[in-house]
Amino acid sequence: MSIWFKKDLTIDQLNALNEQNMAQHVGIVWTELGDDHLAATMPVDERTKQPYGLLHGGASCVLAETIGSVASAMVVDTTKYYCVGLEINANHVRSAREGLVTGIAKPLHLGRQTHVWDIKIYDNLQKLVCVSRLTVAVLPIVHGS
Repeated sequence: MSIWFKKDLTIDQLNALNEQNMAQHVGIVWTELGDDHLAATMPVDERTKQPYGLLHGGASCVLAETIGSVASAMVVDTTKYYCVGLEINANHVRSAREGLVTGIAKPLHLGRQTHVWDIKIYDNLQKLVCVSRLTVAVLPIVHGS
């Protein structure tokens, strides 16, 4: 059973969210929409590398937070709620120098006021590059304020 609020959610709709923001700037592309997970890729290139030629840890955090935050928004009714990151942590366990990295987010907790996501990032050889956990606040939209 799908966790997504909109049961007809598509990859094209997710990719449309990338226009004119950080996701577009670093080349994030949504690639998979499962019943309980989202996946996206990001290139390891001049936008995402640190000066020594390795994937920048901050870029991994950008990928992780993008996937987790969008996943949270897709779980709720966005006419009533919006989702914002509260805390992110990341363990960088392997470097990447080229190609694409793929992030996959799965929920650990989907509560009324908070969501917690497990995001794993893999390199082209399916080797684990980064493990991240993102906590998201689910806030009500207040109209007329």
